[in-house]
This record gives sequence, C-alpha cells and structure tokens, in this order.
Amino acid sequence: MVDENQELFTTLYAQRLFFLVITDAKGVKFQPIGRTEARMLLENRLRNLRRTGQAQEYDQLQSIFQRTFQ
Repeated sequence: MVDENQELFTTLYAQRLFFLVITDAKGVKFQPIGRTEARMLLENRLRNLRRTGQAQEYDQLQSIFQRTFQ
C-alpha cells in the first residue's frame, strides 16, 4: 500500500513498468507511472512507516525497495 486506497505494482519482467491502482467509490483505476515516480511514492511510504513506528511493515517494504531500486 502506497497510500490509502492506492497500491503500487510492477511487472515481473525487469521491474521497469509500474502502475498505480486506485480504488474509490466509483471503482478501480489503473494509472501507469514512471520508475522515478514509483520510487518517490515508496520513499514517502517508508518515511511515514518509520515516523509512525510500524517497524515490521517498514522492514518488509525496505527489503522490497532495495531489491527493486538498487
């Protein structure tokens, strides 16, 4: 989860194509985004998790972040 009602996904192939899935009362929307924007979304989520003390979720997302972007 990137934000409330938002999830970030990537393709299995080379993890270069990202898309944001947004759910709301009207339904589900798919929005393609670039690698840089995906990285910024995850960095913001990591900061929020660290600030709120959600250590387990932070560790899991940090691991995914490192595998994907470094």
